Amino acid sequence: MIRRTLLSFWLTAALAFFLALASTASHAADIEIAEARLEYTDEGYRLAAAFNFELNHSLEGAIARGIPLYFTTEVAIRRPRWYWLDERAASATQTIRISYNVLTRQYRAAINGSNLQQSFDSIEDAMSLVRRPGRWVVAPPDVLKPGEVYTVALRMELDIAQLPKPFQVHSINSSDWRLSSDWRYFTFKADGK
Repeated sequence: MIRRTLLSFWLTAALAFFLALASTASHAADIEIAEARLEYTDEGYRLAAAFNFELNHSLEGAIARGIPLYFTTEVAIRRPRWYWLDERAASATQTIRISYNVLTRQYRAAINGSNLQQSFDSIEDAMSLVRRPGRWVVAPPDVLKPGEVYTVALRMELDIAQLPKPFQVHSINSSDWRLSSDWRYFTFKADGK
């Protein structure tokens, strides 16, 4: 009797897990990549990107209660090869944290890994930094070979791994906390000096 109950429990848990995985995989992208291109500068190759999306009521409410949200942008640059797997030339990530300070009644946007932190009066102004981030270096100038064609992959997502633990658990069961784009691919011909 106990074995049958345990077996039934594990089968139900496994089924629930696979259904959650399937619903995540079939989830449509909530973030649209409106613009994506690489530009060469003396410091390196910079990503110019723009994203279109809106925060739902759950996420706006979380920020208003003082829970920071983390938006991570990932970039991977690969050189196609006909004889083997594509060569990974460079990759980079940038995370922007959006938070609300109840005492000052201001929203803050901070880019991880830098000292840049700005205060805003409204959530829309703070989210403009996420939707149109500054051009940031994704590859040093000597990494990409001039004249070579590279494939660039780009995506953005709400990084639930950086949320406080109770919200990480809650986000697994709630579609309100799943915000991401599909991977967008484009080609780029390196023209460095």
